[in-house]
Amino acid sequence: MDRSMQYTDVQDAERYGSKTDEYRRIQAEKYITAFMLELGVPAHLRGYHYLREAVYLSMLDMELVCSVTKLLYPEVAKIFHTSDQKVERAIRNAIEVSWERGKQEAFEELFGYSLAGGQGRPTNSEYIARVADKVRLDFMS
Repeated sequence: MDRSMQYTDVQDAERYGSKTDEYRRIQAEKYITAFMLELGVPAHLRGYHYLREAVYLSMLDMELVCSVTKLLYPEVAKIFHTSDQKVERAIRNAIEVSWERGKQEAFEELFGYSLAGGQGRPTNSEYIARVADKVRLDFMS
């Protein structure tokens, strides 16, 4: 992802103050959103919202990725008032759709392989971990 996609929204800075937690969360969500759209995750899917939240939470605490079924999915489910099974399924569907329809070059760069290479799609936890790590490194620098 090109550095020009990092946001410095003057209105948000004025509204929230440049160092507040809320401002940092908004900036992180904008960055995650831009990156997910670059990967081809359709915004109309419920899994898109769950995936964005999962990436954000994982970016803050990478330990969540080590136990997605016991820690991450239940946390996302609690935020969205749904079950962890529905969160898992919706995220899997969003990843499948982006894997089939998204930019192959972006997947190649992030994962080292793509659909064109004949390999299967990454698992939910692999996808979340790689995206969260990339966003964390890009956003925090």
